Amino acid sequence: MLTMPIPDTAAIAHRAEIAADLSRIVPGEGVIAQPVAMRPFETDGLTAYRQLPLVVVLPETTAQVSEVLRYCHEWKLKVVPRGAGTSLSGGALPLADGVLLGMSRFNRILEIDYANRCAVVQPGVTNLAISQAVQHEGFYYAPDPSSQIACTIGGNVAENSGGVHCLKYGLTANNVIGIEMVLITGEVIRLGGKHLDSEGYDLLGVMTGSEGLLGVVTEVTVRLLRKPETARAMLAGFATSEDAGQCVADIISAGIIPGGMEMMDRPAIHAVEEFVHAGYPLDVEALLIVELDGPQVEVDQLIARVTGIANRNRAKNLRVSNTEDERLLFWAGRKAAFPAAGRISPDYLCMDGTIPRKRLPEVLRGMTELSEKYGLRVANVFHAGDGNLHPLILYDANDADQLERAEKFGADILRLCVKVGGVLTGEHGVGIEKRDLMPEMFSETDLNQQQRLKCAFDAEGLLNPGKVFPTLHRCAELGRMHVKGGALPFAGIPRF
Repeated sequence: MLTMPIPDTAAIAHRAEIAADLSRIVPGEGVIAQPVAMRPFETDGLTAYRQLPLVVVLPETTAQVSEVLRYCHEWKLKVVPRGAGTSLSGGALPLADGVLLGMSRFNRILEIDYANRCAVVQPGVTNLAISQAVQHEGFYYAPDPSSQIACTIGGNVAENSGGVHCLKYGLTANNVIGIEMVLITGEVIRLGGKHLDSEGYDLLGVMTGSEGLLGVVTEVTVRLLRKPETARAMLAGFATSEDAGQCVADIISAGIIPGGMEMMDRPAIHAVEEFVHAGYPLDVEALLIVELDGPQVEVDQLIARVTGIANRNRAKNLRVSNTEDERLLFWAGRKAAFPAAGRISPDYLCMDGTIPRKRLPEVLRGMTELSEKYGLRVANVFHAGDGNLHPLILYDANDADQLERAEKFGADILRLCVKVGGVLTGEHGVGIEKRDLMPEMFSETDLNQQQRLKCAFDAEGLLNPGKVFPTLHRCAELGRMHVKGGALPFAGIPRF
């Protein structure tokens, strides 16, 4: 058993003692310490990076999470929370001297409250499972990331995930109304609940998208929506990406908010069609998928208006779904874009940046130039309605030079997003992928203020260190920094 705090450099030497201590908190098969057995946890969706954790612990109850975090806080051990490991920004990448806290055993739906149109679920429940559990009553959970069959609701909260229907129905932040969470000190707190709004500071908003830096979520209350009476999807093919981008801008400026509006370029279209056979046209440079939903009479009118807008932007072909199976097939192609890329390249980096919609043609031209500069292909898929780009940079990981070029290519894409008035991430988070690009968007003062918020929750910097911030100051250092204007420095940690 440990008898004194462990310095960072010595944690690995104490692996056996730490594993034994954690096994007393989470008995049975709840602790994994053998390197071979920890291999499944060495990476997340950003597979270019791999690192075995110090030890893996798999709690089943909030009480166990509380005890594990209290133990790590006492002995100054770093902690990396992990859901399904689908993070594409390295948010769940382990640390060699850190405990990996896997939440996969928190996999139950605790309550479905149709009267209040919400469900209470554990963080290890997959995104899609929520909709499947309530679909027989005509309800669903709106955020739908492409990885929804695998990604968990706890990870969605950590990254503020979106999906193809976030344009009309919002991101995770707009659909989570309450959480139970555990602080690094082991304290258990609740934020929000079934009620519409909470008093005081919006700490729930702070937690959503915090990437595991502030606390560990152990329960989530989500908003349920009624399925729309009618939903139909349109395919619109264009000879140029500029025409498709202008069609997107014209649809939004006309006051039409589709349920979803996605865009793919030629390489993505061909890869997806060969993989899914969704009926996508292969003689176009860009394809829009536009879904309209609501009462049938409204949907019929919107389809007519969107058809007119598409034709004015020189659409080469148009197709509207006539059955629910056909609508789902249209979307199945888009949701399979990432795995479909595996048919045309051994590896790819999936980027995530957001831009003003009207700058899309300019950014597409810029990415074409960057593709030529770095000698790497790129397949583009977009949440076109809200300007969230997901370029897939194709490379071969067996060639170290290609990986280096792919990373530089991705960094330049994100710099371009910021340059045109966009942001570094739309839904994948910062993690380690974009960490060193944060100064492209934020000043040192901005970053210090953000770190002060982390200090309020995690004074020792033990939760998911090395993510998000390019330079992590100790809280004592931040306390000595005065903000502009001579205001008092950050003074301490609030008690909840």
